Amino acid sequence: MLKKTFKRGVHPLHHHGHGKTPTRALPTREYVSDTVVISMAMNIGAPATPCVQKGNLVKMGQVIGTASGFVSVPVHASVSGEVVAVEKIPYLGSEPVMAVTIKNDFTDTWCDLNPLGDVEAVDPSLIIPAIRDAGITGMGGASFPTHVKLTFREGAKCDYIIVNGAECETHLTADHRLMLEDGKRIVDGLRAVMRATGVSKGIIGIEDNKMDAIEAMRKAAEGREGIFIQPLKTKYPQGGEKQLIEAITGRQVPAGKLPLDAGVVVLNVGTCAAIADAVIEGKPLISRITTVTGCVNEPSNLLLRIGTIVEDAIGECGGFSEEPGKIFFGGAMTGICIPNIYVPMAKSTNGIVVFNEKEGKSKDESPCIRCGRCVAACPIGLNPYLIKVAADKSDFEAANKLHVNDCILCGSCAFACPSRRWLTPSFKFAKDKLAALAKAKGGAK
Repeated sequence: MLKKTFKRGVHPLHHHGHGKTPTRALPTREYVSDTVVISMAMNIGAPATPCVQKGNLVKMGQVIGTASGFVSVPVHASVSGEVVAVEKIPYLGSEPVMAVTIKNDFTDTWCDLNPLGDVEAVDPSLIIPAIRDAGITGMGGASFPTHVKLTFREGAKCDYIIVNGAECETHLTADHRLMLEDGKRIVDGLRAVMRATGVSKGIIGIEDNKMDAIEAMRKAAEGREGIFIQPLKTKYPQGGEKQLIEAITGRQVPAGKLPLDAGVVVLNVGTCAAIADAVIEGKPLISRITTVTGCVNEPSNLLLRIGTIVEDAIGECGGFSEEPGKIFFGGAMTGICIPNIYVPMAKSTNGIVVFNEKEGKSKDESPCIRCGRCVAACPIGLNPYLIKVAADKSDFEAANKLHVNDCILCGSCAFACPSRRWLTPSFKFAKDKLAALAKAKGGAK
């Protein structure tokens, strides 16, 4: 089948040193820690509200945090045991978040579940409520509540459900292993979504550096109605929502609009597997595969319970192989640096990557040489060097006119820049400021 792709982009090295090579051939293995710290703020939108207290005994899958609105999801216990703390903890943002700490009793005692059974036989009207009640969010990094994405506004038309198996980020092999090891769950989840939304065509896009996954998913999809596997050229950010849609369908998401405005919904392979669990077995989202790699003694793909502390995950991988200089969730292009090793992983944590001191050291900026490489790399077609000038001057009106809000913060421009300009952080700063200004303006009405 013809391999598809999008315009522009870059080619980070995937197979050198601390790239994908150390973990791509390693089967997933489960690790369960003695304590989990489960954040109530693991999704875009309103955080959950804790509904347990210190001293309570909880079961696996039990709701420990209730959704605070439509754009919110419940949070569930990932182990059975005793609640030892309900308190605010420092996390990845500027403000602390509420979290529930559970001491694992290692009995894995489940709460009562509500399985719906075969995805091809279940009443379609029950599927999206089951996804909501299971606390499922986007597991590719975005953390958007999945039930919200699948609740179409009146008049909206969706032609395709696209499943993102590209995993174009550096270092990460969690999705690759899921496709190799559990493709049927992904297909079941996709079929559940197709039946719930009435969409007849589901396409699973996979980069061609994962030919074994392409073949595994083809086998998993055999005989399943309306499901197709689409090989993609290996290029970053092929897994970006807009780039994936362009590559597979030829459609472009209009500026400032959502994929649904192009007649498409995009889900991660991990999200689809979680949907299958929720529908078939009634199980909420309490675990996920996470790649732990970089400067650790035993790089691994670990099946972790939500709320596992980074220190414990790294300890399961033999500890640090070198003095750590930087640790981040996700890959090297879009990953989020964490402040310490005591941070708990979340539903969206697809990778824990450790850089040594040399790799983690930030490089000083040099003056822009007007080479245009950032323009050539930008998958959205922006002018990064001009946006950088506006952002550095705090001229947010100019940055807005240059369409900074269309930037997907993929880092392609910074990767291509020979002067090592701090482009992506400047764009995030401008986007955050524009969002704050818009919020303040709206509140003043």
